[in-house]
Amino acid sequence: MRRPTDRAGKFALSTALPESLEVSSLAIATTGLSIATGRRGETAANARSDAAHRSDSGIRMMSTGKKVDPKDPIWRAASVNDIDAVTRLAEIIHPTLPERPDVFAEKLALFASGCYVLVRHEEVIGYGLSHPWNLNSIPPLDSFLKGIPGDADCLYVHDVAVLPEVRGYGSAERYVDLMVECACKIDVDFLGLVSVYSTQRLWARYGFEVANGSELDMKLRSYGPTAKYMIRNLKSP
Repeated sequence: MRRPTDRAGKFALSTALPESLEVSSLAIATTGLSIATGRRGETAANARSDAAHRSDSGIRMMSTGKKVDPKDPIWRAASVNDIDAVTRLAEIIHPTLPERPDVFAEKLALFASGCYVLVRHEEVIGYGLSHPWNLNSIPPLDSFLKGIPGDADCLYVHDVAVLPEVRGYGSAERYVDLMVECACKIDVDFLGLVSVYSTQRLWARYGFEVANGSELDMKLRSYGPTAKYMIRNLKSP
């Protein structure tokens, strides 16, 4: 892994919240997975502009090179207009892990290139949220980030959620491919996430391994009894 000093300041321009976003508490949440397309040295403003441009047409391939059936759901860049839909989906899919709309909105404001929604027939049926973070650090559930660390060494997958009735189209696999691509573009060697609802076998299929430790166990309590912190080392064969 590279020294933190190699990355110092890389995310400095995206660590402060825009003045237009008002938040009422401190911290963030974590439950799954996401992607980003920020390039090294890219500012938050550039990332938001890039995400907005890509959201116009939807993302079927995202440059992963894999063909997707036109009838399959597609990932597209999220916008502020999707926050209500994301909140409704979260209430359905994660009823025991509630999060406020402002928590989702803050992630979009801080790292728009990591926020996507899954769409079929123009209906939002899933979402994915992620952002750069520090390895082995788990943000508290339903709390605000307040910024992105300047020495981030991990792409942290906050959540990936898809309605049960539209699963089975390979959306998770495409999402993982996108996360790997994203991590390479922002120059980090690890992906991290919190597996909930006993889904660690699913994430293990995509190269994630459970990380253990008493401090991690304490931070996982708010995520439920089956929650596991998992890491994927992108340098591993």
